[in-house]
Amino acid sequence: MSAGKMVDLEGLRKAQRADGPATILAIGTATPLNIIEQSSYPDYYFRITNSDHMTRLKEKFKRICAKSMIRKRHMYLTEEILKENPNVSTYMAPSLDARQDMAVVEVPRLRKEAAAKAIKEWGQPMSKITHLIFCCTNGIDMPGADYQLCKLLGLPFSVKRVMLYQQGCFAGATVLRLAKDLAENNRGARVLIVCSEITTFIFRGPSDTHLDNLVAQALFGDGAAAVIVGADPIPEIEKPCFQLLWTAQTLLPNSEGAIEAHLREVGLTVHLREDVAGHISNDIEKALVEAFGQFNISDRNELFWIAHPGGPAILDKVESKLQLDPKKMRATRHILSEYGNLSSACVLFILDEVRKWSVEKGCGTTGEGLETGVLFGFGPGLTVETVVLKSFPNLYKTNFLVL
Repeated sequence: MSAGKMVDLEGLRKAQRADGPATILAIGTATPLNIIEQSSYPDYYFRITNSDHMTRLKEKFKRICAKSMIRKRHMYLTEEILKENPNVSTYMAPSLDARQDMAVVEVPRLRKEAAAKAIKEWGQPMSKITHLIFCCTNGIDMPGADYQLCKLLGLPFSVKRVMLYQQGCFAGATVLRLAKDLAENNRGARVLIVCSEITTFIFRGPSDTHLDNLVAQALFGDGAAAVIVGADPIPEIEKPCFQLLWTAQTLLPNSEGAIEAHLREVGLTVHLREDVAGHISNDIEKALVEAFGQFNISDRNELFWIAHPGGPAILDKVESKLQLDPKKMRATRHILSEYGNLSSACVLFILDEVRKWSVEKGCGTTGEGLETGVLFGFGPGLTVETVVLKSFPNLYKTNFLVL
């Protein structure tokens, strides 16, 4: 450094950071038009995969679907697409190229729709987006889906991109954690988060030696969610709905192999241990202790809850373990019923459901009338992500349509 005037490095660092905490400024969601009714799905699934002769397995699948607590799902894969790509429907047939070709087109398209909705609600010019975090399980490519979305939306060339592939169901909370750090450490930053998931990589016909596959076929749906995160909202222009107070990630002990997915020539194969629900419910309390302790949270029923659904057995056991009023999982169960398990996008759909319901019911805040809430996601690892949220007074009555 030259002998001239010394640079105030500490002052420079402070000037580069936001004054206040990160907030969620807008949320948008999107789903494929194709709808699958869960009640008729077993007959459809076994017919389209040429497996009607497997009568005992079909009856088992009917029971799995009946217990799933899912009413309907949205799926990109239609009967026409599956007929054109028979290897996708055949159990363990080489089909990676066909699945990849679908994903690299559909994943960015679905995300574009969700992102456009969030940006429209936010009400600011596209040029003010400074960062993009893109998350999906499928469609690994270079340049990635983040690059494709930038082109589809027309984002500035200067947008700083983060691309997350192959994370799994907990990643909807992961992207909020990353966005919080980016927004609070870059003054004026506006971070666009997009999670887009489609089932093209896990769809395949049944096998009586791989029952985990049947569970996956019964649970997962397609959808994309977008969120805009920024600190120091502009008064009278930006209307925050949630504040991101605190985040954490932890691995549950002795959970190796509980949830796994492996990318092969046949697509993505899903493997689950029978005790996943018990493992999560037994250890979830430990994962929440740190969050609850520092915010002096003693009554868990005084919080609003955004919990990744996983499946009904997991929700039931977590609810029982934490002694939650059944109404606390209302939003989670609603999204599971109407969309299925949307992997990383799921908690963002639930977050959107919470604030919309809050408006519809005339609650005082976006958190169903409560000030503080907790969002958690879990997935391969077993990894648990936790986000503590603060709700805002309802300011969104004219900003989005309550469906």
